[in-house]
Amino acid sequence: MNLIPNYQNKKILIVGLAKSGFYAAKLLHQLGAQVIVNDYKKLTADNPQVQELNSLNIKVITGSHPLSLLDDNIDLIVKNPGISYDNPLIKQAQIKHIPIITEPELAYEISEAPFICVTGTNGKTTTTTLIQLILDCNRSIGHAYKAGNIGIPAIKVAQQATNNDDIVVEMSSFQLMGITQLRPQIAVLTNIYEAHLDYHKTRANYIKAKMNITKNQTPADYFVVNFDQQEWQELAKQTNAQVVPFSRLNKTQAGAYQKGNYLYFKNEKIISVADLALPGQHNIENYLAAIAVAKIYGKSTADICQILTTFKGVKHRMQFVKKLAGRSIYNDSKATNIEATTVALQSFTQPVVLIAGGLDRGFTFDELIGPMKNVKAIVLYGETKKLMAATAQKAHISTIKLVDNLDEAVPLAWSLTSPGDILLLSPAAASWDQFKTFEERGDRFLSDIEKLGE
Repeated sequence: MNLIPNYQNKKILIVGLAKSGFYAAKLLHQLGAQVIVNDYKKLTADNPQVQELNSLNIKVITGSHPLSLLDDNIDLIVKNPGISYDNPLIKQAQIKHIPIITEPELAYEISEAPFICVTGTNGKTTTTTLIQLILDCNRSIGHAYKAGNIGIPAIKVAQQATNNDDIVVEMSSFQLMGITQLRPQIAVLTNIYEAHLDYHKTRANYIKAKMNITKNQTPADYFVVNFDQQEWQELAKQTNAQVVPFSRLNKTQAGAYQKGNYLYFKNEKIISVADLALPGQHNIENYLAAIAVAKIYGKSTADICQILTTFKGVKHRMQFVKKLAGRSIYNDSKATNIEATTVALQSFTQPVVLIAGGLDRGFTFDELIGPMKNVKAIVLYGETKKLMAATAQKAHISTIKLVDNLDEAVPLAWSLTSPGDILLLSPAAASWDQFKTFEERGDRFLSDIEKLGE
């Protein structure tokens, strides 16, 4: 890694511990900064992260976000992406004109390896993983790593990567708001739908955050962008980078696209849709984005096809769980919005028994009426269950069941299936009403599925 002198003797406040804050604190200490860590949760002295940071003489303050922390001539704040800019401590820091960044920005500053950054409302993790696997396939020098919002702090990977490596970084809109210098060699925008408006307030703010992924790019860089909607084509005009489009709907043949039953890059036929390992139109888009990046990097079609024909997907993202008594079971816990559940439902022609529900963000779900055409029964739980039940009635679903939680939903949904059916968890809502994360929700679903065989 690059041992940059920028932070020598600087007073830096890390707001929000978690994994990214923990690794940022240790790195900044190594770079000679005076580090203070603050977390809203009350953490005891025997917490392993607290113990390790204390052993480095890093002060850890937990249980609140005291404004008095800003009285200590703080030079920089490294903010956990999930902490809103409406947080009183962050708002006060902005008034004081204290710079605020997020952990990927710091990772970029010290990285010897170039960054490929992926963002979008849906498909980020699958696309990030596909790109990393293809770039690493049959590679003779260096490695391709994945990091970021995928669950592996970029700052951890950047410390071990060399200039022979590449880092493929999944970036959320929350992380992208903290960008100042980060410049990916290749930036990927999978799509933009309506999401996280409780954080960003408006769609315009959300789009602006997403487009930060390309704001520092130059004509030497590449912006890989979905061209299937006019809005996204217009967004591509904002970049200084070379635009490489991809299109499932064959809106352009200047990059990666689907034509008939094949995927192409420019005029080169890459692979038959029938040979792809993952189902669904949304995965076609993920494949196309990955093909575009791979071809920019000069990867062979053979290497690309090796991954596209074998990659079985990412856990909790349209994950094929198993076939049980003639039913196919899928875990799509990552579907935290209507668009994600729409693409999940559109992946199947078989009858579907759907489990859905979660945090109420004030949306209606009528956009799901059309995509629910193959849903023969639906089991709903969580804060949104009554709202979703109203949508299911409009979709003329004959069997609509409401329960209190996921543990009740799974066996009931299973009882409504027949051989040949799909049993699908695709909640169309965030998990936070009953679970800490969508991963926890998905793991509970997998556990409940295993109990079906008992």
